[in-house]
Amino acid sequence: MALFASLRPAMTSPIHTLEQHLLAALDPAPTETRRLFHGRGRCWPGLEQVTVDWLQGVLSVALFREPEPGQLAELEAMLQRLAESPQWAGQAMLIQHRYLPDSPGQWLLGEPCQQREVVEDGLTYLLDLGVRQNTGLFLDMRYGRRWVREQAAGKRVLNLFAYTCGFSVAAIAGGAEQVVNLDMAKSALSRGRDNHRLNQHDASRVAYLGHELFKSWGKVRKYGPYDLIIIDPPTFQRGSFVLTQDYGKILRRLPELLSDGGTVLACVNDPGIGPQFLIDGMAEHAPGLAFVERLANPPEFPDADPEGGLKALVFRQI
Repeated sequence: MALFASLRPAMTSPIHTLEQHLLAALDPAPTETRRLFHGRGRCWPGLEQVTVDWLQGVLSVALFREPEPGQLAELEAMLQRLAESPQWAGQAMLIQHRYLPDSPGQWLLGEPCQQREVVEDGLTYLLDLGVRQNTGLFLDMRYGRRWVREQAAGKRVLNLFAYTCGFSVAAIAGGAEQVVNLDMAKSALSRGRDNHRLNQHDASRVAYLGHELFKSWGKVRKYGPYDLIIIDPPTFQRGSFVLTQDYGKILRRLPELLSDGGTVLACVNDPGIGPQFLIDGMAEHAPGLAFVERLANPPEFPDADPEGGLKALVFRQI
């Protein structure tokens, strides 16, 4: 099959809806990396399996379910029209087939590039394109990273499930005294080091613990106490973490890790789990921490269910 088919969609098709949305979103293109279309919020019927990100010159389309017969060709044809439109100012287009093992990338336009530097809120991050399931930066957490940056001045920060250390980059940019990043994936922490270097951060203020959390409380305590703790776990990590079973094990450790008046940013990104899960869990396992607020999600991540998107909740020791 040719990468771009000549098939034109019916005017009422979901792909036509996506085309109109992208034409508007690229007129003009964002100056920083942004999600352009968030079908997974279930606001556009027939497009629940599609997201589109603008990676400052690369348009990255992710498919989370195998397209219906003919739909992939229709999508490719639409992207070809988009590339020929006056609104297009990019260099490459990529489709990532997230429903397949290893999430292979299909480059439709431009030279394949496995890595790309992008900017969010003036900070630089190095992303992987088309070679891993995730790029290395979860764009829906943009406001969370901004909040951390605003809160971090002079604080000691613990970043649990740090991944590529996006929160850590934001915290050091905000003047944090020290950030401790813990993640069992040492390759992700290595990318975190890259991200700090890209932003010319003082490496002596950042520590990396490549360990499984539940076997490492002693190492975590050694760097404490912490003024700010960030908990942003996966819903499921084979052999090490199941959100509904293990989140409480973290919450009950918070009193021994926090400084007086310390703050916690606790996150869940499972559409089936609402914010009350965190509020009730904190009341049960760390009753000395009071709920303060739920951070808003960026407007480019609309969701048909207000409790279905990212939940990032702030708690403070009382």
